[in-house]
Amino acid sequence: MTTPNDLSDKALAVFAFAIYHQLESGDAVSGVTARDEAGHRADPEALEELKRLDLANVEDGRIIFTPAGQLMLSQLLDRMRGSW
Repeated sequence: MTTPNDLSDKALAVFAFAIYHQLESGDAVSGVTARDEAGHRADPEALEELKRLDLANVEDGRIIFTPAGQLMLSQLLDRMRGSW
């Protein structure tokens, strides 16, 4: 099973972006945009890493978390909140 310790900083940044949106909106996030209109984009190496580890897929310009990716997202958020 993949853990956050196995991920590069670039891959963790994708999760950080998703966590930001989840905290800001209050809604569960199952995916985020890979590129926005302001020119921000997810690192291509991070996307390949997430796909290789079966944590996310890229579909129509969106990063869609797999069930394993959604679990990691919730675990990272729990850790931020102090739940271990």
